[in-house]
Amino acid sequence: MPTLEQKIKEYDAIKRTKVPGDVLAVMEGATEALRASGLGQGAFVTGDQFPDFALPDQHGVVRPLSHYLAEGPVVLNIYRGGWCPYCNLEMQALNIALPEFVKRGVTLLGLTPEMPTTVQDTLTANELAITVLSDEGNRVSASLGLVFELPEVLRPIYERFGIDIPASNGDDSFTLPVPATYILGQDRVVRYHFVNVDYTQRAEPTQLIAELDRLAAAGML
Repeated sequence: MPTLEQKIKEYDAIKRTKVPGDVLAVMEGATEALRASGLGQGAFVTGDQFPDFALPDQHGVVRPLSHYLAEGPVVLNIYRGGWCPYCNLEMQALNIALPEFVKRGVTLLGLTPEMPTTVQDTLTANELAITVLSDEGNRVSASLGLVFELPEVLRPIYERFGIDIPASNGDDSFTLPVPATYILGQDRVVRYHFVNVDYTQRAEPTQLIAELDRLAAAGML
């Protein structure tokens, strides 16, 4: 079975044949500018303790993070939205690996700024069985040091792609989270983190499972 990295490389190859070179250059330049801004350097990392937030899931049911942690460790995957092909590839790969998380007593949660109804549409379209939390206004992601505003130069490009971020998020902003993945112990302490301002780079599910096994063997979960 192809890895997430392989699937992303396949998508990138297709994208290069369909998206004009000057547009790709603008998109890549925006990512480099984001990296140069230092965004992500203040994000939560291994050893930090998460805040206990409460958010609605795709069904509108509001539960605190502590509710999920009471049942065991949590893998929290923060993604931009169902309009993002890289996010969909990542969530599909995580969904395939879901039985492995469950076998280890780990709860897999997604977190996105999209509204619950939009989240449900994404889950249905991709046939995902993952619980996803709706972070309205990116409030939680902002508290984790992960939020930025989509640059003006990218907005007409996104519009041409049919992407309407304010409509997806249910507000008037163009704020987005940097994609990130965290393994949280039941004490809310980060045991592992993956944060990269390059939205095309994602944590490999097999790597997460291997890290969970390492942490469990070391008595850290």
